[in-house]
Amino acid sequence: MQFGRPSGTAAFTLSVLSAGGTGVGMTAEEGLASTISLARTADRRGYHRFWMSEHHAMGATSVSSPPLMVARLIAETTRIRLGAGGVMLPNHSPLLIAEQFGMLEGLAPGRIDLGLGRAPGTDGATAAALRRGADANDGFPQQVLELLGFLGDKFPPGHPYRHVHAVPGPWQARENRVPPPSEAPEVWVLGSSPYSAQLAGQLGRPYAFALQFGDADIEAAMCLYRESFRPSDVLAEPHTLVSVPVAIGDDPAEAKRQAATSAMAMLRMFKGEGYLLLPPDEVEAYPATIQERQILDAYTNRSFHGTAATVADRLEALHERTGVDEVMLVVGGHSASLDQRGIALIADQYDLPYLSAPLLPAAL
Repeated sequence: MQFGRPSGTAAFTLSVLSAGGTGVGMTAEEGLASTISLARTADRRGYHRFWMSEHHAMGATSVSSPPLMVARLIAETTRIRLGAGGVMLPNHSPLLIAEQFGMLEGLAPGRIDLGLGRAPGTDGATAAALRRGADANDGFPQQVLELLGFLGDKFPPGHPYRHVHAVPGPWQARENRVPPPSEAPEVWVLGSSPYSAQLAGQLGRPYAFALQFGDADIEAAMCLYRESFRPSDVLAEPHTLVSVPVAIGDDPAEAKRQAATSAMAMLRMFKGEGYLLLPPDEVEAYPATIQERQILDAYTNRSFHGTAATVADRLEALHERTGVDEVMLVVGGHSASLDQRGIALIADQYDLPYLSAPLLPAAL
């Protein structure tokens, strides 16, 4: 596995995650173009990874298929690792995901990540339409094992899929009498609970903890992951990543307004009104009840918002508290331009290398 070194002067590796934000007043085409532009910026500014999350039936995001976006971004970037953070595996066939990410690895060897989650990435009715069953989560560990079997073309004797092969992959190389792929997609287990931490440790896979969701106990999850870790053929020691919601700007007040747009989207989701990124002025004018104000304030304050120096202080405190190897900045407020500016400011804060822009086609 190709883990990054500490980024610039930071004590940890820095990466970026986008949900393909499409705020109110923005078309899907504009939201996708902004995601492409954000990935280009992350690539030029020396970030290690750029991931996208899978969501369905949400007005605030246009990325329902991270693999499709990864395919586009391969041609838009030059060095940054690209991936899904993540693919919600119970929504899909493990064989299909193995085929898709085998293709992506063939297009960009050594640059593809595959983060696996078990949440549906949507509401209950949409999840039912995707999964066609209420017990989809129950088989997640078995699905992960099947996916790993397809990616490595390794199933034990007698396994029902022993003679089923994901193409592209090692089996195709043997059939065509060529060397096997030198790289494979880097598989991560994602989550925000002890369940995912223990599974990642038992499988000997890197673990990514989503701090943007609720008040999950990251210290307990990291401790459980490290205690349950078993070395595997791809990872000798535990490796951890934490994703944190950020809103970074030159003006701390404007950064907080940006964070509040994401908080309002969460409140709307809790109320069954749909996850939308409303303009900051509309969020400020909302006549919240006392209980709603508590939710809005909690999610706004959970976001690491402010100037680059302020956010860096919080990132460093989090690193000291958890000992994580990588920190992933989750962007996705109403303003795509502030997201762009924010990751550039953090890159400057930590003296990340500025890479010259490649000659690439215009986005969309």
